[in-house]
Amino acid sequence: MINEKAIKTYLRKKFRNVSRVKIKKLGSGVQGAGFLAEIKTKAGIKSYVIKSLSPKEFGHDYPSDRASVFLLDLDEYKNLPKHVKALDVLAETEKGLIKSIGGGREYYLLLEKAEGRHYFHDLSGFAHKKRLEDSDMEKIKAMASYLAKIHSAKKDSKTLYWRKLRDTVGHGECLMGVFDIYPDGALPYKEMTDIIKKSVDWIYKLKPRYKRLSQIHGDFHPGNILFKEVKSEKLKVKSDFILLDRSRGPWGEPADDVTALTINYIFFSIKNYGKITGVYLEALKLFFDEYVRLSDDREIYETLAPFFAFRGAVVANPVFYPEVTREQRRLIFRFVNNVLDSERFEPEKIADLIQGKHKNL
Repeated sequence: MINEKAIKTYLRKKFRNVSRVKIKKLGSGVQGAGFLAEIKTKAGIKSYVIKSLSPKEFGHDYPSDRASVFLLDLDEYKNLPKHVKALDVLAETEKGLIKSIGGGREYYLLLEKAEGRHYFHDLSGFAHKKRLEDSDMEKIKAMASYLAKIHSAKKDSKTLYWRKLRDTVGHGECLMGVFDIYPDGALPYKEMTDIIKKSVDWIYKLKPRYKRLSQIHGDFHPGNILFKEVKSEKLKVKSDFILLDRSRGPWGEPADDVTALTINYIFFSIKNYGKITGVYLEALKLFFDEYVRLSDDREIYETLAPFFAFRGAVVANPVFYPEVTREQRRLIFRFVNNVLDSERFEPEKIADLIQGKHKNL
């Protein structure tokens, strides 16, 4: 269905001297529906078609997905000979009004300013510590608690769970897209291909677990987590955080958030020591212990592999982290391959996943 009243109001404003607007449904297809709009003016009757997209399947789940399809249509219909022309892209507001968003050449987001220091600062500081301090443990527990809480919100949608799995491998911002921006020679195509193939196998292994669909952040990495010190009611100084850049949809597999954070304990340890050890290993184990205790999600260990593959490709990417050496990159991908080849991720055996040999490396 479409909001006929609001669309009629929009059409009366767009065209001059409108005496009548009539809208009727033309029909429905697999992806959406079409409506005929007849506009009567002094010059006669003009007919236009209004197209809608179904919010189910085909990657059209969120309003932004459907907007991107129509914005591309508006840009490109006119560029193909003999193709019908598109006139505008319409947006329905929460108040039930129709406004134009067509014709833009670029789009911008206005948001609040956030204060705080990102968690990368803490990760760098771990290299100079022999053990986690109370403030470090407080932050790790706060992040684990936060994720356990948001992940407790569930949604029954096989389509959205499968989409998250599919996007993790094939989206331009995820595994295959990240590999596409690797400089030539940084990683052989054969190794990229093997990781992608194994990740696809994992996607189909996880598809039956769609009941795990949960509310997620979508990009819970240290640069998007800003910590600041606040005074509690008892005048004690505590750490709190605010988040940036929620990405790629509000629903997905909890492993997406968990790996976005925890890959960095592995990454920073490899950068500083060439293995997983010390405070980084302590932090990794503490996070998983706390998250599983609070979420009671023991199945998480059986879903992490393809998400670790994506996040491993991110931290090993020379474009993002040019300081990473060839040997450090080799260790990251040894971890990725060994995780993909394991039935489940076991934090207590993580040293073997990094130091243990792999046939491809």
